Amino acid sequence: MTLDATQETGDAPQTIVVIGGGQAAGWIVKTLRKEGFEGRLVMIADEIHPPYERPPLSKAVLAGEADIDTVRIVKPDDFAALNVETWQPDCATSIDREARVVRTRSSREITYDRLVIATGGAARRLPDALVKTSHITYLRTLDEAVALGERLRQSQRVLVIGGGWIGLEVAATARKLGVEAAVVEGAPRLCVRSLPPAVSDFLLELHRANGVDVRLSAALVSLDDHPDDANRVRATLADGSTLDADFAVAGIGLAPHTAIAEAAGLPVADGIVVDEFGATADPRIFACGDVANHPNAWLKRRVRLESWANAQNQAIAAAKAVLGVKEAYADIPWFWSDQYDVNLQILGDIPMDAELAVRGSVQQKSATLFYLQDGNLRGAIAINTPRDLKIARKWMNQGRAVDLATLTDAGKALA
Repeated sequence: MTLDATQETGDAPQTIVVIGGGQAAGWIVKTLRKEGFEGRLVMIADEIHPPYERPPLSKAVLAGEADIDTVRIVKPDDFAALNVETWQPDCATSIDREARVVRTRSSREITYDRLVIATGGAARRLPDALVKTSHITYLRTLDEAVALGERLRQSQRVLVIGGGWIGLEVAATARKLGVEAAVVEGAPRLCVRSLPPAVSDFLLELHRANGVDVRLSAALVSLDDHPDDANRVRATLADGSTLDADFAVAGIGLAPHTAIAEAAGLPVADGIVVDEFGATADPRIFACGDVANHPNAWLKRRVRLESWANAQNQAIAAAKAVLGVKEAYADIPWFWSDQYDVNLQILGDIPMDAELAVRGSVQQKSATLFYLQDGNLRGAIAINTPRDLKIARKWMNQGRAVDLATLTDAGKALA
């Protein structure tokens, strides 16, 4: 549905400002130009790099198989053709909504007609009370991934704190590089917030089979310089045991960059609150990507998603809405991870206590697990079965009723 862009704000935008320079920001500027916006377009970002994709950071970039040229969203010549004023490296520090002015750390300011906040987030830090060493690193940016990869290649053993997606991908990449790895997770299983127990168990067996020392229900008490070698680290766990390594990597989640929105008086609740078009409570200001909390039509609840697909597709919908073209963002949540010889994809909404119908063999690393609710497919987890997931997505979008026997009969093609 198309709406007059002046309907709510009384003007068509001449100057659009984007705060952030990651994947969502990249898709905002790409889409604005594709949709015909010819006005002034300014992107304010604290990294020096043009917009790039983050999923390869913990995999190909970390392993030394990819760099900025392979992960950037737009090729240099194509990005130049977008005619974006890039204020980099700089950082937006305040939004004056009444005057419609954004101010930056370097004392620059710009007046906007529309503003898009695509600030993403930062890697959560371990509490200072726990960390008494400088030999700890985090992974969020391209530069951090490159530096971490170099450090891994010079090390024999790495300690990974956190058994979520980033932690497990770092551990898998370390093993690929021939580096010993230990993973410390405080919860009783891996990826506890996003996977049912059967798949957590599968990942545990996968990592242990590849030589990773995985410690579950392991509360970290302290992380210190090694008593015999100040260039190494020692982790002490609640049970009194210790783990030694050349250095530690913490992957304990993302803290969304919402401070600038809060200071401007915009509603924030686990992310900047937006509608299905990416609009905030201020009709001139939009938000998208990791930092935005939106009403998801498929989940039937509000959610803040941290995924490649969300950063891209929510940004496209928000960019169109900025120009008055309202197409609701209503994607089925989708996430994937590559670890060793396993491609794991998760689609939809799968409760932790869900009974899953299994097609194929989890043990043989080729299986699709389906979650049905009232005869309808509500979620799927694919282990090296991307084709099954493609079909599941189609059925879920159609709201099609499916037969349990058909799903689990691996002797017959799903299609």
